[in-house]
Amino acid sequence: MRIPHKKQGGQVLVMVALTAIVLIASVGLAVDSALGYFVKAKLNAAVDSASLAAARGVTLGDTQAAQAANARQSAKEFFDINYPDKFLLSTPVLNPVGVSFDKGTVTIDVSASASLPVSLMGILGFKTLEVAARAQTIRKDLDMVLVMDTSGSLNGNKDAVKAAGKSFLNKFNSSVDRVGLMHFAYGVENDLPFPLDQTKRGFDRSKATIKIDSFIFDGGTNSADGMFQARKQLNDISQINRSSLRVIVFFSDGSPAAFSSYFPTVAGSPCTTAGSIATVTVNNSAPLFGLYKTDVAYADLKPLTDSTCKANKISKLPNWYNTYDATAQEFPLVTNTPRKVTDSLSTPLEQWTNVHRASRNLVEAMAAKARQDGIYIFTLGMGASLKNKEGPDNELGEDLLRCLANSTDAKASCQKSAEPRGLYCYAATESDLSPCFTRLASAILRISK
Repeated sequence: MRIPHKKQGGQVLVMVALTAIVLIASVGLAVDSALGYFVKAKLNAAVDSASLAAARGVTLGDTQAAQAANARQSAKEFFDINYPDKFLLSTPVLNPVGVSFDKGTVTIDVSASASLPVSLMGILGFKTLEVAARAQTIRKDLDMVLVMDTSGSLNGNKDAVKAAGKSFLNKFNSSVDRVGLMHFAYGVENDLPFPLDQTKRGFDRSKATIKIDSFIFDGGTNSADGMFQARKQLNDISQINRSSLRVIVFFSDGSPAAFSSYFPTVAGSPCTTAGSIATVTVNNSAPLFGLYKTDVAYADLKPLTDSTCKANKISKLPNWYNTYDATAQEFPLVTNTPRKVTDSLSTPLEQWTNVHRASRNLVEAMAAKARQDGIYIFTLGMGASLKNKEGPDNELGEDLLRCLANSTDAKASCQKSAEPRGLYCYAATESDLSPCFTRLASAILRISK
């Protein structure tokens, strides 16, 4: 039987209409899915940045309530910056930010959603497309010691150094992070020791500020004692009470040319106390300086009128670094590697060569031991002298600081891939100090997440 022509035409129109609806819906699905994908990507990035910003913001404030409020405010600010309202006509909503404290760990939960009006999918009855994103940042506990060089060469920059040091400590959580502070020249002063009760966390921010403000910049550069005491303070925390992240931040402006020990003395000298000796970095005809106290940044071991504990009474160098334990044999002084050091102090040249090399060997060996203990080392160097060749081996001061940190830009001969890698930052001038400290703080906080 033949179908009437008009009836055929009606069926074709229906089929065309149905096909058109399907095509429009398919195109709408493709278009709206693409827009949804862009919105989702933008929302993910905004939530991630808000979560990281909250982890930084939680370091501000002296109470958990203040820290949580600062974390939430930081999250909102970064979310708003990274997800502008009406992005692709969408409407974002940042959900309440969760901030929870558990001993030394802070967990931050950030979630958000965005409502996107559909285009051609509206033909199927859809009005909006909903997307969501969430992120969690866990900020682990931290044990950190800030070691600051206060030798005389920094006296002209003392105000900038003090300001940068205080600003750096303000980036850490005063109720969660366990933070210590030391400064050194000829000797080392422990300005902010860890609490005697090892279960306690946090640090006294106001006391740290007062201590830094009182720093006097004078004397030589005994880097080894600074590194030794920082490592000791971190390791004195028992295993059960240690934080998951342990860090030494070491600031200096030059190569070390001083160290301490119990030194053998000439006959008739009654000096039996450990002290520090020093030499200059560039002039090999200079005599030795000292002896200086080991627990004060710059103070003679004996009054100037008493010559019994002066450097000219030392007969030779001891075989081992033994400042805090006369029987210690962990760090050799007399050695053939990495720089040859003999025990002789017979001539000005031998004094200059052996003291300079021993000073450098010791701090490198102590940093290596700290890294082997799982401690990260971050170093900050300031000033043009770090880029000048100094000492008997014409070495750069900044090469030493890179080696201490085990940074990726350190010389191949001192890089250890199996040990924690820190970061070295160079501040050419005073204005570079705060940005460098900020860079180190950011790197530390990234590791703690």
